[in-house]
Amino acid sequence: MKRLLWLCALVALLAGCAGEKGIVDKGDYKVDTRRQAQAAYPRVKVLVIHYTADDFDTSLATLTDKHVSSHYLIPDNPPQSGGKPLIWQLVPERELAWHAGASFWRGASRINDTSIGIELENRGWIKVNGAKQFAPFNPAQIQVLAKLARDIITRYDIKPQNVVAHADIAPQRKDDPGPLFPWQQLAAQGIGAWPDAPRVAFYLNGRDPFAPVDSALLLDALARYGYPVTPEMTPAQQKRVIQVFQMHFRPALWNGIADAESLAIANALLEKYGQG
Repeated sequence: MKRLLWLCALVALLAGCAGEKGIVDKGDYKVDTRRQAQAAYPRVKVLVIHYTADDFDTSLATLTDKHVSSHYLIPDNPPQSGGKPLIWQLVPERELAWHAGASFWRGASRINDTSIGIELENRGWIKVNGAKQFAPFNPAQIQVLAKLARDIITRYDIKPQNVVAHADIAPQRKDDPGPLFPWQQLAAQGIGAWPDAPRVAFYLNGRDPFAPVDSALLLDALARYGYPVTPEMTPAQQKRVIQVFQMHFRPALWNGIADAESLAIANALLEKYGQG
């Protein structure tokens, strides 16, 4: 008889729970989740790619210290664990990591607040005969990055134009991941933005790709696309923004000079992805 009464009570409890769909019991209180606000937005909107400019052990020590952090760190040659490449997660995705610093992208500042950061072990650049010479990326590292990036992009519905270089969001301070990072290769896999070649040719309109153009025209296009461009910038700062854009979208020549091909690429990107 007692067992029958216990079963009846359990059935009644389950029925009551079923009748309160959307009401979550937190123990000391309940939360009604049945009405969700329309003015709600996901925290994560941007994926930022970095290089560490150091070896793995030093990078891991730096990124787990008190001053900077990143959500993920991928070794140059990821070790295998159970037949699968191993990467390091240093900060949970739901939490803010301090990887972007002072930054701006497509109308928003404080990119740390809205982004996930991935660091790639890579020595960065060294000066050779007065010029920066960047280190290439290991194909095995890029292969793992692509898998991780696709997962993150899918999880948060990150738009292609919001998969960015650290340099894109902080051009006066940063170069990473530099002109040897394979943006075009990744874009072909659905990771990040890339202009369509026929539209670049359309905007080039038969001109010499390296013919000079008014830098104000290019900077205006870059500002509309999302780069941090302000009226008070010095010529040197303007050149840095152009260089960073070229590192990402025209890595064959990133001299910071406004030319016809750079302007055509910027216009093709604006047409494809819209203004920031």
